[in-house]
Amino acid sequence: MLTHDAALEWIARWDRQQEGYLPDREERFTALIDAVEALGRPDPLVIDLGCGPGSLSARLLERLPGATVVSVDADPLLLGLGRAAYPRLRFVPLDLRTPGWTDSLGLDRPADAAVSTTALHWISESELPKVYAELATVLRPGGLLLNGDHLETDDTTPVLARLERAVHDRATERRFGGRRPEGWREWWDAVAADPAFAELHSARTTAGAGHHGSESPLLSTHVGALLGAGFAEVGSLWQRGNNRLLCAVRA
Repeated sequence: MLTHDAALEWIARWDRQQEGYLPDREERFTALIDAVEALGRPDPLVIDLGCGPGSLSARLLERLPGATVVSVDADPLLLGLGRAAYPRLRFVPLDLRTPGWTDSLGLDRPADAAVSTTALHWISESELPKVYAELATVLRPGGLLLNGDHLETDDTTPVLARLERAVHDRATERRFGGRRPEGWREWWDAVAADPAFAELHSARTTAGAGHHGSESPLLSTHVGALLGAGFAEVGSLWQRGNNRLLCAVRA
């Protein structure tokens, strides 16, 4: 059985392996939550898209205890881990690529913000406009999408794109040198070997189980899809190399 304390330990290990790819991960979390707080509501309604085990959702509630956070993911193991660690959060099993996914959110009013970190790049270029269009239907006017991810600009500014990756790579090297944390694959292999996850691991038959690479990593893909979905303004609110916090304002 997965206990509360064990779940917290596994999520701390998850956070460390994620930081191996994102040396500025906590800074990006802080900038994202700053933006939600700047909306001016002590009780914002926030949807966390592709929440994983709830790392961002938990930080949101810690800063804004009056918030309501609806945490969405398609991976049953990560959802089970989050439920064991964070009983105050509401986790909803959903695949964002399935039309009508917003019907299962159980919202009692339009959301003030939708947030995501290192997740939406898994959605294909053809499916992304549909996801953003459906998201727009549950965001209030002036509501925000805040998406933190590696978003590339090779199609529009290839020289800058190479420089952005170089800045990111040098920051990673300064932070970790030759002592990088365990990687994505190693973390999942360790989870698979823990008997406490046997039932959850056997349920990993969803989108979360089979990632092999980014589907829509281009910044222009996300900007175009958001503008087409009815967002009025789209731009980078925070950036370090190719690591960005993309912000879109619902019209």
